[in-house]
Amino acid sequence: MSLRAEAPPAATTVRRFTRAERWVHRTTAVLMGVCVVTASFLYIPEFAQLVGRRELVVRVHEWAGLALPVPVLAGLASRAFRADLGHLNRFGPHDRRWLRAALRRDKSRESRPAAKFNAGQKIYAAWIAGATLVMLGTGLLMWFTHLTPIMWRTSATFVHDWLALTIGVVLAGHIGMALGDPEARRGMRTGSVSQEWAKREHRLWRP
Repeated sequence: MSLRAEAPPAATTVRRFTRAERWVHRTTAVLMGVCVVTASFLYIPEFAQLVGRRELVVRVHEWAGLALPVPVLAGLASRAFRADLGHLNRFGPHDRRWLRAALRRDKSRESRPAAKFNAGQKIYAAWIAGATLVMLGTGLLMWFTHLTPIMWRTSATFVHDWLALTIGVVLAGHIGMALGDPEARRGMRTGSVSQEWAKREHRLWRP
């Protein structure tokens, strides 16, 4: 009889994201981070004083903004990424139930059913995608000043600046939510999550 203790069984994991999907997320996050950081150096006086080469910061900001859609467009070559876009763009009765519970501040898991993505994640994805396109369009109007009337440029600058502030707030909330869920971060980092977490947080998801 062996006195050696048996090792506990390894936790069962399920695949949540492929390598291509994680690449899209990380690359987009880096580009968005560059846009936010350079924007803060351009618009916040205390930060602007730390930068000696403002023209360089402007160029980095512009090119990072232009590159923002590239990871998503490249990700369309991945079947898994296209499938996830389909999940994100599809709302069902369980999503409406999730939103009603969120509005009531009901945090019980029974009241917030979710498939692979919950309703909050779907709304965030749709909003950030739309905001990125608006930022890209207004940024181009501000960049190519000789092609548009001054009224267009003034309006574009107003929308670009205030939407940038809103994006910063929303991104801070997104990061805060991620920091509060280590298993979700693990899924984005490694591609896998525990089966227990998947059943608890996304019980309608069938990997």
